[in-house]
Amino acid sequence: MSKKAHIHLSRRERQIMDIVYQRGQATAAEVAENLPDPPSYSAVRAMLRLLEEKGHLRHEQDGPRYVFKPTLARDRAKKSALKQMLQTFFDGSIEQAVATLLDVSRSKISQEELDRLSQLIEEARKEGR
Repeated sequence: MSKKAHIHLSRRERQIMDIVYQRGQATAAEVAENLPDPPSYSAVRAMLRLLEEKGHLRHEQDGPRYVFKPTLARDRAKKSALKQMLQTFFDGSIEQAVATLLDVSRSKISQEELDRLSQLIEEARKEGR
């Protein structure tokens, strides 16, 4: 993926990417149908082209329509975005990022989630990560 793909997404661009990821692929009309307070059809098409230029989407022609698909599988995209966020906001520190997540989620995190996190940390210790 090019450096351009790491450019931050606007709220609307994230909404579009969520729709494309949820559906697996989408036309401009399908994106517009699923956007809250959708802009004009031509504005949706322009945003899809911009996301393609940034390296997040690619298109295939299906008759007269363009069908847009993500360039990365969602898991790879999540990892890439998380690495970028880790570098940008936490100077690469996993400890600082997790501490912030725990602080933000304090009232929402369940005991089961805490137990799973503890288990993941134990597994990481055993593997010598």
